[in-house]
Amino acid sequence: MHPVSASPPSPPRTASFLLALESVADEVCATLARLFAYVGALVLIGILTLALWQQIGGLEPTEPGVRPGWTIADGAVPAYALRLSDQLDKSATYTVLHHVEGGRKDVIRWGEPSDRALTELEVYRFGGEREATADPAADLARRMAVDGPAVFETAGVIDSKFGTVGLLRLTGAPDGPGGCLGFFKGIHTPGLRISGWSCQGVSDPVRRAAVGCMLNRLTLLSADRETDLVALFARAERKHAACGPGIPANAAADWVTSADDPRLRGAL
Repeated sequence: MHPVSASPPSPPRTASFLLALESVADEVCATLARLFAYVGALVLIGILTLALWQQIGGLEPTEPGVRPGWTIADGAVPAYALRLSDQLDKSATYTVLHHVEGGRKDVIRWGEPSDRALTELEVYRFGGEREATADPAADLARRMAVDGPAVFETAGVIDSKFGTVGLLRLTGAPDGPGGCLGFFKGIHTPGLRISGWSCQGVSDPVRRAAVGCMLNRLTLLSADRETDLVALFARAERKHAACGPGIPANAAADWVTSADDPRLRGAL
């Protein structure tokens, strides 16, 4: 009589299949959990990086021509007025820019908004932004240049109701038609900078006169209780000199070019 085998019976096929399926499901769930954790970490890093980049001004501006950190203040009341009689046939725009650190720029332009303006004047009222201490010549060169980085060369000085102002031209720019003269004037109290350029006229002497008239005709409309700003323009008006179509050409030229080409008196 043969002995009966004592080996355990093999599990049914259904049970083995369920065990294998459960193992695969556990592995998939673990993989998905790790994947979601990884993606979540990447999203968190991206949000933190974006917030930091915004704080340091690393994002590109959303409006053409507007620097990082600045926004166009729609509906802002103009603080200055400037009327140029030689630009009556050109469209003029007035734009106010605000910085998150308190700075304000009032920009008056003549010409097509999509191109470099034929004439531009900017009054920059400093706030706490780092741009307030940046190189003003580099900022002006960036605004004037149309084909990438540019370098300035000196182009004389003029006298204005805000004091002596140095003139600059882009290196290699023509002295005759098609040339432009830039300028900037920093004023410690109340803390602002007046800058811009003129491409009007067929020669540098004509453009020097145009820049002089721009500065001479700039007037204050609203100071929002800033007594230092009111005092600055009050002092400047006492130095006001007439210029324009009604003034003899030689008188206007003498006023704006006297610092560049001083007239000598008396015998040598």
